[in-house]
Amino acid sequence: MAAALGPVPALAQAWPAQPIRLIVPFAPGGTTDLIARLVATPLQERLGQPIIIENRPGAGATVGSLMAAQAAPDGYTLVLSNIASHGISPTLYSNIRYDAVRDFSHIALLTLNPSVFVANPRAGISNMADFARVHRASPRGLDMASSGAGSSNHLLIVRMGQILGREINHIPFRGAGPAMTAVIGGQVPLMSDSLPSAASHIRQGIVRAIAMSSAERHPSFPDVPTLREQGYDLVTSSWFGLSGPARIPQPVVERLSREVRAILATPEVRARFAEIGGTAGEFSPEEYSNFVASEVSSWAALVRESGAQPD
Repeated sequence: MAAALGPVPALAQAWPAQPIRLIVPFAPGGTTDLIARLVATPLQERLGQPIIIENRPGAGATVGSLMAAQAAPDGYTLVLSNIASHGISPTLYSNIRYDAVRDFSHIALLTLNPSVFVANPRAGISNMADFARVHRASPRGLDMASSGAGSSNHLLIVRMGQILGREINHIPFRGAGPAMTAVIGGQVPLMSDSLPSAASHIRQGIVRAIAMSSAERHPSFPDVPTLREQGYDLVTSSWFGLSGPARIPQPVVERLSREVRAILATPEVRARFAEIGGTAGEFSPEEYSNFVASEVSSWAALVRESGAQPD
């Protein structure tokens, strides 16, 4: 009997003893998916268990986030929390079924990055002056894609329409990958995207970057002017982090935090984030939880003021 009971504490300390599911609440090919894969590969090497990425897009990233919130708090289900699922959607969606702070164990901020407006090269739009001119001259205004309703890029489109005095037609997709495909194919002339998912397409010349939402020009894209220097005082950043359901055992949270922060401190990951336009995070679990709470609060007023609605 003593022998049977003896291994129980050891088993409790043996996490992880099986593969870990990492829910990405957007479609493959976008920034959230890219960040997940950049971190998952070194993390599974450090933990000694496979990390299985599961894309669950929908409803402003709330579908996949709800799945994570309802999962067993054993450390084997995690989610790529982000500005949409844990900053904007809690106000944008009146029927949301989770609390962005209380229903999650927030583990680490992974990266912060600006948004970028990109255009199909055949659209005849090279800068924000062209953007405004074509938008005002078109009978129905311009169409502009995003990764979906509830994203920071969606809100940026809404705000730009307010500044121009005419609503921009928001065309939501189930993730940044499908939206970018539509822009490249010419089905939609423009897109508001997070820089990491657009970076390779910009470098290849497949799409044209016309404005960045950062306060200053990004060092990796020095030829792309900011919105501010083109006369539009808009500065925004999106963010991505690692979370899980509430009540994950504290030793597991601390282990994950320690391993993730070690990964984010490596020159290889920091260089890769800089290359795609991101800045690596450095928050502790408590700091990241407080950050999420502050984002919910700050975005609430902006969402209400913008009048944005789920598409």
